[in-house]
Amino acid sequence: MKKILSLLFVFSILTSVFANASDIDSERAYKIMESTEDILAYNGDYSATLSLIIEKPGKPKSNLQYKIFERTHKNLMTMVQLFPEADKGIGYLRDGDNIWSYDPIGRKFSHTSIKEALGDSNVNLDDVEQNKTRWRNNYDVEAIESGKLGKFDVDIITLKAKTTEPSYAKVKYYVRKDVTLILKEEDFSGSDRLMRTILFPKYAKVPAGYVAMQAIIRDELNVGEQTTQIVSDLTFDTLPNKIFTKAYLEGLN
Repeated sequence: MKKILSLLFVFSILTSVFANASDIDSERAYKIMESTEDILAYNGDYSATLSLIIEKPGKPKSNLQYKIFERTHKNLMTMVQLFPEADKGIGYLRDGDNIWSYDPIGRKFSHTSIKEALGDSNVNLDDVEQNKTRWRNNYDVEAIESGKLGKFDVDIITLKAKTTEPSYAKVKYYVRKDVTLILKEEDFSGSDRLMRTILFPKYAKVPAGYVAMQAIIRDELNVGEQTTQIVSDLTFDTLPNKIFTKAYLEGLN
C-alpha cells in the first residue's frame, strides 16, 4: 500500500510539473504572438491603401483596391472599396464586436462576419484587422517548437480556436526569433486539412514600426489560386471620429 501511495504521490508531482511546463509554454507562445502585433506600425490610428491581385487558373488576373482606416486601441475599422469602378463605395464598418457591410446601390447596411472574404479574393476581413487581444481571447496554444524557415530561425506556434470568431479551426505561425515578424501562416480545418497558406516576403521598417508590405495568400484546396496583397499610402495621422460611422460611408456616394 505504501508503495502504491508513493507511486501516486510521485505521479501527481510529475503531472503537476508537466502541467506547469505546458502553462509556461502557452504563456511564452501568447507573448510571442502579442509581440508580433507590438512590433508592427499599426498602433493607434492609421490609414492605408490595400491592393489585391487575384490569380485563378484559366482566368485573367483581376484587381481589387480598398482604403482602410483603423483605430486599433478602440477596435474601430472602416474599409471602402475603390476599384473596380462597378463596386466602388462598397464598405465595411467595425465597432467592437459589431460588423456591418454597406451596399451603396441599395444604401443598406447588413450585419456581417469578420470571416467574410473581400470580393473574390482569398483575403478575409480578419486578415487585415490589427487586434492584439485576439490571441488570448480566441485561441488555446496547442504547441510551440523551434525550427528553420529559409535562412531564419523561427518559433513555430500552433493555435487552436476556442471561439467561433477565427476563420479557421487551427493556425500555425512561423515567427522569426531575432525580430518577431510572422514569415508564414498555415490555416487548417477541424480535420487538420491545410486550407490556406500565407507568406509574408516583404516587410518595411518605418518610424512607427514594421509593415508587411506584401503578402501572398494561397488557396490550398484549389491549386493555382492565390491573392497577392500589397499595402501602400500608409499614414499614421489621427483620423476624424466621423470616419468610423455609418454616416461616413453613406456620405461617400
